[in-house]
Amino acid sequence: MAKEFSRSQRVAQQIQKEIAGILQRDVKDPRIGMVTVSSVEVSKDLAYASVYVTLLNFNDDGIEESMKGLSEASGYVRMLLGKALRLRIVPEIKFVYDNSLVEGLRLSGLVSQAVNQDKQKQQQAGRDEEE
Repeated sequence: MAKEFSRSQRVAQQIQKEIAGILQRDVKDPRIGMVTVSSVEVSKDLAYASVYVTLLNFNDDGIEESMKGLSEASGYVRMLLGKALRLRIVPEIKFVYDNSLVEGLRLSGLVSQAVNQDKQKQQQAGRDEEE
């Protein structure tokens, strides 16, 4: 019987859940703002974790400041993570900006705009045929 999930995947899911809670309730840095942990990738030896975050700041300056705040808070987050998880080695945390949500919203807007323009063209063509 094969395992459905490897240990590193299970640890990554637990780390994602714990870091999301830590960022929400324990980190008080005003630069960070609203952060969503979209995914976590853990190395096979569980020594390093890349935490992919989505920020609700839509300007580039706000994103850079938030990422700087997150990188400065990574030691504190790691300490709290060590208290929450029972692991021999607490992974070193690296925060990475994930723009997939923002890009998805942008593409969705473009598709909606194209659909609306197409409807307007069809309505205009229908009016021209009636005349």
